[in-house]
Amino acid sequence: MIFVKRFLSAFLAVSILFTGSIQTVQAAMISTEQVAAASAFSAAGNDDRSRIVAALSREDVQAAMVARGIDPAQAQGRVAAMTDEEASVVASQLDTAPAGGIIGVIVLIFLVLLLTDILGFTKVYPFTRSVR
Repeated sequence: MIFVKRFLSAFLAVSILFTGSIQTVQAAMISTEQVAAASAFSAAGNDDRSRIVAALSREDVQAAMVARGIDPAQAQGRVAAMTDEEASVVASQLDTAPAGGIIGVIVLIFLVLLLTDILGFTKVYPFTRSVR
């Protein structure tokens, strides 16, 4: 009988403790225009990614990546994992880069990979330590 009272007391205390941490969720209707804009934005992101992958598939670019210790397959995988905004920024830099400016894009991708390694999202480079 004492065990049952202790168990019920502990259960009641835990239940009251967790009552304050209940979060509410709000739902709202989205318009057709919002859905269409999101799908158009995603299509533009896919176009940007395909342009970046095409640039990374060139032999001279792959040789430069290997010389800097970047695995081309992992770099292409990272491009696929980019958000639409990131892909748009990198693709716009590809468009505005002067001839031979692809090295700057490679360095940018290297820095993005390095930052994600440091933040602990990936483990591409063996010389980084995660902050997690």
